[in-house]
Amino acid sequence: MIRSLTTVAPLLIGVAILLTGQGLQGTLLPVRATLEGFSTFSIGLMGGAYFFGFTLGCLRGSDLIGRVGHIRVFAAMTAAASAVPLIHGLWQETWLWWTLRFVTGYCFAVLYVVIESWLNEQSTNETRGAVFSVYTLITLTVLAGGQQMLLLYDPKMMALFAIASALVSIAALPVVLSVVPSPSLAETRIKLDLRRLWKISPAGALGCLAAGLANGAFWSLAPVFVSGYSLDVSLAAWFMTAAVLGGAAGQWPLGLWSDRVDRRWVIAFAALAGAVSGVVIWWFFEGVSTLQLMLLSAAWGAVAFPMYAVSVAHANDYANSDEYVTISSGLLLMYGVGAIAGPFIAPLAMKMLGPGGLYLFAATVHLLLLGYIVFRISRRAPAPEEEHLPFADSLASTQTASHYYEDEM
Repeated sequence: MIRSLTTVAPLLIGVAILLTGQGLQGTLLPVRATLEGFSTFSIGLMGGAYFFGFTLGCLRGSDLIGRVGHIRVFAAMTAAASAVPLIHGLWQETWLWWTLRFVTGYCFAVLYVVIESWLNEQSTNETRGAVFSVYTLITLTVLAGGQQMLLLYDPKMMALFAIASALVSIAALPVVLSVVPSPSLAETRIKLDLRRLWKISPAGALGCLAAGLANGAFWSLAPVFVSGYSLDVSLAAWFMTAAVLGGAAGQWPLGLWSDRVDRRWVIAFAALAGAVSGVVIWWFFEGVSTLQLMLLSAAWGAVAFPMYAVSVAHANDYANSDEYVTISSGLLLMYGVGAIAGPFIAPLAMKMLGPGGLYLFAATVHLLLLGYIVFRISRRAPAPEEEHLPFADSLASTQTASHYYEDEM
């Protein structure tokens, strides 16, 4: 285990630095947009643009890598992603920020493909689950750390944009200078087959779609929600951090529980808990203390964020071994579609119901998913326990790179 992590240490260090910058941007931009007077719908469009770029990057990034190689693509994407925060800081135009968020989403998706394919190649079947577990833990931890960097300077100043840019640039150093051999592309390109995905696991597909709708809206608009509670910028950083840490805390308990029961019950529990916590936040957020608001944010994140991974694991339980890559790519697309649509729909709820409408929207999504999951449980027997793909292994299959490097699975 330690030897496996030592081998990929430069890649994990690069990821940690890269996503610290990403975490800072993810909170800084909605906060600055709110301070600049952007409408809630415009901020939602920024989120939708980011996830549209991210989904396109996941689907098309491997073609770019195939043309010029991993190292050059990583260097190019970090250069582009590093320039974007500086442009954000110089010009505050809604149409420009939409475009820049699309570019950021595309760049980060391709960067994930490069990093994760590298991790896949350096891992064996025995160590892949552990390696990706550490990778996921690092991802959630540094995102939270990046959000806390919002407290360093006034978000109206250029300093935070410069820090985000510097972090993305520095992230290239350990990866580009690493002596770890870069992976070779699989010759076979994976084709999406949504009809097959729906036949194998409609519950898994809708679980990923629901996770995209709720989580995409959260990432795009949660800082706007916080501004309805308090104009204190530091509160936005703590609120986002609480949700991310809650997601990190909930990932493994729910995942390991799903290894022991029909995973649909775990998805149903997460959907029910997400709906309840969402309604509580919507109804009480103006009357609770700051500490209570943080705890509610953590509780929501603990069930909302792991839903995607458990849904992927459930779908893989019914897939043939040679279908894992195709199924995972289809599930990623379902998540992406939801994450694009969520930031467009949630502002309508916020306009009608106030800032708390964000969480009522998420609660509605979770309730609809709960109803469908209960229906599916009544119609289809659970997968035999011996066919369960262990959650640690299925966690690796939720990563973007595994959708394109079939020879590594």
